Amino acid sequence: MSQNKIYLDNNATTPCDPRVVEAMLPYFYEHPGNAASRNHPFGWEAESAVDKAREQIADLLQVDAKEIIFTSGATEADNLALKGVYEMYSRKGNHIITLQTEHKAVLDACKKIEKMGGEVTFLKVQRDGLVDLAELEAAITDKTILISIMYANNETGVIQPMKEIGQICEKHGVLFMSDATQAVGKVPVYPKELGIHLMAFTGHKMYGPKGVGALFVNRKNPRVKVTSQMDGGGHERGMRSGTLNVPGIVGFGKAAEIAKSEMEDEAVRLAKLRDKLEHAFLSQVEETYVNGSIEHRMPHVTNISFKHVEGEGLMMTFNQNLALSSGSACTSASLEPSYVLIALGLGDDLAHSSLRFSLGRFNTEEEIDRVIDSVSQGVQHMRDLSPIWEMYKDGVDLESVVWQEH
Repeated sequence: MSQNKIYLDNNATTPCDPRVVEAMLPYFYEHPGNAASRNHPFGWEAESAVDKAREQIADLLQVDAKEIIFTSGATEADNLALKGVYEMYSRKGNHIITLQTEHKAVLDACKKIEKMGGEVTFLKVQRDGLVDLAELEAAITDKTILISIMYANNETGVIQPMKEIGQICEKHGVLFMSDATQAVGKVPVYPKELGIHLMAFTGHKMYGPKGVGALFVNRKNPRVKVTSQMDGGGHERGMRSGTLNVPGIVGFGKAAEIAKSEMEDEAVRLAKLRDKLEHAFLSQVEETYVNGSIEHRMPHVTNISFKHVEGEGLMMTFNQNLALSSGSACTSASLEPSYVLIALGLGDDLAHSSLRFSLGRFNTEEEIDRVIDSVSQGVQHMRDLSPIWEMYKDGVDLESVVWQEH
């Protein structure tokens, strides 16, 4: 990466680890076989490489390799899990429970299921971003077939109480699905220990390549079945047809192997850098707030609001040199505040003023020092130009101001 540019958007995607690229390269040319070609050595080599990667990923999760189904990414895995379970278990019931703060891949798939005749409960979360377990259990009916709750939130890094949710699902005989995209490869994730029956994740969030993901599908106690969403050839145990992306899968497997040996030390290092960044802003920049649970969260993520500073505008002060994500998404020419932060109870002003810092394997302490300076100066610059900040400093109660619309 360029020496001047700093990448702190690792929740969007991670850079590919050079060791991953090295493992992938031979499968683009020297070993070009299709893993489904079982009548010549090139196909056997490809199949063997896929088998090895499947073992590497299963080893990271402590599951059976036969429980790993390869997909094009976590979005497809989420869709396969949700729609596949809904179609397979429709005789038992049509009700699914999820959270308002889920990734769009889950929310939009659930909305599609509603159009197909399903019922979906979108639960609110508490101020810290965690689900209320009593509310979750109360939402279960005799028609409930699946609870889908993400392991760690992509915007705040908040980790849900997965073991307790798994116990609730077991008690009521309901399947438990999790989008664990932001957690796998960063912290230990063992679905069997947590009572998770289906789990989606992807290569490009753990220093592997884009375009390859997986769905863990539990095989025993209970044996989970999903209706395939992609037909044509019966690949991946009949759950997901399509020619396997052999180089991508090899890279995914290598990324999993590296994560297993390095993620524990990496998490400690990144948490220290994250805490340094957070402490600097909270102690040096007025009216700064951390969003979501401080106690239950990923080690490399912090979501911070700088009050009375518009996040997108703040990013314009430094985005030539620094990659971050703001709490706003530009939708149809209007700036929408993050639905995740709104669900946490933040007002539009704080939601609009938030930035997500997601650190990664290749970030250094020197970079974090530069980020602290750059963002602090950006906030100061924006506030110097802001009449609202001036009113706040003059002691005006902004809550009581009646703003006139033009």
